[in-house]
Amino acid sequence: MVSLSELAPTFGLLAGVVAVACNVPYLRDTWRGSTVPHRGSWLIWSVLEVVAVGAQGADGARWSLLPLVVQAAGTCLVLALAVRLGQGGLSRVDLCLLGLAALGLAGWMAVDEPVIATACVVVADLLAALMMVPKAWREPHSETLSTFVLASASGVLTALAVGTFSVPLLAYPVYFVAVNAGLAAVILGGRRVHDRRAARAAKATPARSEVLPRFALPPARRDSVDRQPVSG
Repeated sequence: MVSLSELAPTFGLLAGVVAVACNVPYLRDTWRGSTVPHRGSWLIWSVLEVVAVGAQGADGARWSLLPLVVQAAGTCLVLALAVRLGQGGLSRVDLCLLGLAALGLAGWMAVDEPVIATACVVVADLLAALMMVPKAWREPHSETLSTFVLASASGVLTALAVGTFSVPLLAYPVYFVAVNAGLAAVILGGRRVHDRRAARAAKATPARSEVLPRFALPPARRDSVDRQPVSG
């Protein structure tokens, strides 16, 4: 029987392919303008994912490191586009969340214990996700749903690519699955609510009646004029 550790390279490569697949549609839609990324969220995700690559590598990650590198590269590309084409990131609430995220990141870098350090990163990453939730619910069609679904699938494959039961190495991939599945659920739920409201509004709007030309006679009256005898 093939062990999970022997399948780790396969899962790692598959996770890397899915990570590429999840970033491509988001980058495409952002460039086209149909998706509008939240600058604050993607800024925090970019910083955290770059640090995560180094931390996971130092903790002994091998094949599970490949999808993290791909995901970090894609996130940084989204951030580069978000600077010009995105929105948000500078309100008081956003600044408070950015400050909390910075504390979480500092905690990760300062604490040597892998479990506690990873918990700090998860908190910081979760704050970035919470910054995005109101916008994703309010404007669900401004987000690319497939990106978050595929990111969650990539997280599952990344966890399998660890190849062994290691809390420090599994914590971040498992969280990655949960947070992306949650964001996908928010976007999907927001779209359903938005579409139902739009359908009710369209149904309540009366159909436009046909308007006769301003100087045209109604058909009946035009007929009566045509039938009048012509005087000698």
